[in-house]
Amino acid sequence: MENKEITVTSPLLPNLDDFIPFLKDIWDRKWLTNNGHYHKELEKALAEYLGVEYLSLFTNGTLPLITALQAMRVTGEVITTPYSFVATTHSIWWNGLKPVFVDVDEETGNLDPEKIEAAITPHTTAIMPVHVYGTPCNTKRIQEIADIYGLKIIYDAAHAFGVRINGESLLKAGDMSTLSFHATKVYNTIEGGALVCHDAATKKRIDYLKNFGFAGETTVVAPGINSKMDEIRAAYGLLNLRQVDGAIANRKAIAEKYRAALKDIPGIRTLKDSEGVRHNYAYFPIFINEEEYGMSRDALYETLKTHDIYGRRYFYPLISTFSAYKGLESANPANLPVAHKLANQVLCLPMFADLDNEGVNRVINVIQKKK
Repeated sequence: MENKEITVTSPLLPNLDDFIPFLKDIWDRKWLTNNGHYHKELEKALAEYLGVEYLSLFTNGTLPLITALQAMRVTGEVITTPYSFVATTHSIWWNGLKPVFVDVDEETGNLDPEKIEAAITPHTTAIMPVHVYGTPCNTKRIQEIADIYGLKIIYDAAHAFGVRINGESLLKAGDMSTLSFHATKVYNTIEGGALVCHDAATKKRIDYLKNFGFAGETTVVAPGINSKMDEIRAAYGLLNLRQVDGAIANRKAIAEKYRAALKDIPGIRTLKDSEGVRHNYAYFPIFINEEEYGMSRDALYETLKTHDIYGRRYFYPLISTFSAYKGLESANPANLPVAHKLANQVLCLPMFADLDNEGVNRVINVIQKKK
């Protein structure tokens, strides 16, 4: 095994002593939620960091998906992927729309653009792809298809915080992009999310929708929902933003160490960095070919647990196999062979910013020894 060392370049977690002044200031201001001081500051700071102009904060990562579909006035059918977290498809269902599953690309796990056109019907109005593991979708090809058929594009970018292509934010693709700031993400506000759009009028509509539809003290313009972020989480987010670059740098070192150690093991495939992409290393999935590796994915998953190492079969099972969706025609396994293959092979290894050399080596040793 290559002895690649991981070096932590900066603090990776907010310091309690640094957070206390924020809490005291919130207490003194007596403004806990409803577009307060730190909420406004975090929206500005995130927009600047992410390289976007219009960003709205939310209390979690699911509500931006629901609100995006409402804000874009999407109707009928939405083409999406079965290879994602259930929130992606649930947001479509909550809007009374019909999800239409399309197979994915084997190299990335992202929606396969070449399968999209066959799924378009007269009822299709939007596409909701996912930047799986933070790896960018083929946004250029998806946009070409959307332009031909007059479809909206809403990207689920829950994993893609800070990802850039040739220096430009991935969040500029499509009509909207959503982010998750859950505690497990590269950047978090403990629990939270955001919705990115491209013009001031759309942001205003989004901000109405996330506050019950209120456009003033006595005016409600739409049946919105309550999805505002409070001041404490916004303050935590501002503090956390200070060390996110250090966290991403450390995640990159962990990913490089994993790749170097696993590259020559038959039956183990890892994802490659895309040329020109500033990745964030949100996850580190491996794909296990049982015949070549000599052990199934599930057997390795259980073996790791005996060593107190907890990976995640992410995304397994496919959304299309859940009871709420398996009756859809597009959920037929025959339509989704690549997605089923990946779901049955994937195992995400431990990946967090302060994972040290000893921890990474423990994971690698179990995979190499298979026991």
